[in-house]
Amino acid sequence: MGTILPANSQLSLSFEPGLSAKHQTLRECVATGVYQRGLGKVAGQIDMAPSKLCEKLSGGADRKRDIGLEEFEAYLQQTGDKTPVYYLIDKYLSDPSVRRDQAVARVTELLEALPAALAAAGISNARRR
Repeated sequence: MGTILPANSQLSLSFEPGLSAKHQTLRECVATGVYQRGLGKVAGQIDMAPSKLCEKLSGGADRKRDIGLEEFEAYLQQTGDKTPVYYLIDKYLSDPSVRRDQAVARVTELLEALPAALAAAGISNARRR
């Protein structure tokens, strides 16, 4: 049974940024989790034949093969994998200014590491003419 939070509480999330760039679709994100855990194991956990789960993960033009919401929830509950939820948050709820700030921070880290990497590669700081 889930916990009901008081009205004045705040949800705090910590997740891997960039999941929406790493996975093109929610289906791909779920498929990655399934195959990391083992197709047969996950299929058993959600009471589905491995071949059927594989078919649903492959998608395609036939929308009858899609994973349903009940199956998606069963996957989340049985595996404890929150990555698909974090993917949706990253894709639909992330603040563009936060993404920009993260990108600037990453560029700063790379620029600070550049002189040591150049020195290790034997590239001198001196300008060549």
